[in-house]
Amino acid sequence: MGSMSAEEIVRLSKQYTLFEWSAQAAINPIPMTKAEGVFFWDANGKRYFDFNSQLMCTNIGHQDKRVIKAIKDQADTLCYANPYMATEVRAKLGQKLAELAPGDLKKVFFTNGGAEANENAIKIAKMVTKRSKVIARFRSYHGGTSGAASLTGDPRRWAAEPGIPGVIRVLDPYSYRCPFCGGGPSCNGCVDKHLKYLEDVVMYEGGHNIAAIIMETVTGTNGILIPPEGYLKGVREICDKNGIMMILDEVMAGFGRTGKMFACEHWGVVPDMMTVAKGLTSAYLPLGAVLIKDKIARHFEDNVFYGGLTYNSHPMGLAAALACIDVYEQDKLVENAAKLGKVLAKKLNELKDKHPSIGDVRSIGLFSIVELVKDRKTREGLAPFNGHSQPMNDLRKALLDNGIYTFVRWNNFFVNPPLCITEEQLLEGLAIVDKCLEITDRAVAKS
Repeated sequence: MGSMSAEEIVRLSKQYTLFEWSAQAAINPIPMTKAEGVFFWDANGKRYFDFNSQLMCTNIGHQDKRVIKAIKDQADTLCYANPYMATEVRAKLGQKLAELAPGDLKKVFFTNGGAEANENAIKIAKMVTKRSKVIARFRSYHGGTSGAASLTGDPRRWAAEPGIPGVIRVLDPYSYRCPFCGGGPSCNGCVDKHLKYLEDVVMYEGGHNIAAIIMETVTGTNGILIPPEGYLKGVREICDKNGIMMILDEVMAGFGRTGKMFACEHWGVVPDMMTVAKGLTSAYLPLGAVLIKDKIARHFEDNVFYGGLTYNSHPMGLAAALACIDVYEQDKLVENAAKLGKVLAKKLNELKDKHPSIGDVRSIGLFSIVELVKDRKTREGLAPFNGHSQPMNDLRKALLDNGIYTFVRWNNFFVNPPLCITEEQLLEGLAIVDKCLEITDRAVAKS
């Protein structure tokens, strides 16, 4: 097959395929052709820093030869086995995840991705508890399938509504915009108030009716909201008191992104189920999983597990995951994320001190966001909730023009590079970001 021009790649892709979460006429996709490490290139040969690990998923970096070899070797051996089969790669990855996961999360159900992991976690909670309601949070994203979209709090759920029944939503700890104290630098998370509020919701809905509370351990695309100290333990206690299952969605935060293998390890909390995907294979092949406590999995020893997928435990995806985990361990990528996370936090705070358009920065490991505002006193965003603005569009263009690819969403942009990034590369990319922020500073000065 001959190589296409950049224009032809874009034209045919737009003509024959749908791009997600977009009005098709408005999009201008990058014709990506190759990648390596923390960089990728378009069809015109332009190089980009991948400052968002694509969709916060290529954690080990692009085109690692060890993972590619494992995929090729598995293809030579066995491309597919149906999910009723036992395979060597299934045995090895199941055992490895049981070793890595915190506490007694010793059983795994494999899915095709994160949305299906969350769908199945909710199904398991309902099957085991015989309850119908689920509590989720407003600033959450759990996937684009019908059930996962119903659990999602952000506006991407609107098109799927009314969705599955029984979903109750609560507010998130968001210190910069705290619903209890008004937020800002003096807010300590209002943990006691959030937990009392959650307890009230449980009481009014009836704890005996609630199967699960599901939340991202660290909120991802809706703001990199890091739980304040005591919050997750308090949620764990509320769940235990009421027989409610705690489901932590680590699709984005898991596998080293926060400087721990799993984000819940920062707070010493073990959920009843944990969902993972993205970093599980670093997106080299699609794969998700539900990690389940032994005592929950035992329910299905004598009761039918009503769940299934044609590609459950697909050998190719499992091989990619095993090799990817080896890379995390061999290259000490989780440790690198923790080490460079300190550098990233320091530099982001320096940018905040320098640029009046920055209202807040939040980071944990190599998982970070910069929130841009018109006015630091009022904290009015530089774009509205679920909306766009010319300054944010201009910032996005400037970053791309200068070879930085990252998510620019609403009044935020992210810095979530692959965990293999070096300090030199990180600082080089941040220097470009520093320069581009002059655009948003000028917009603030005019307002």
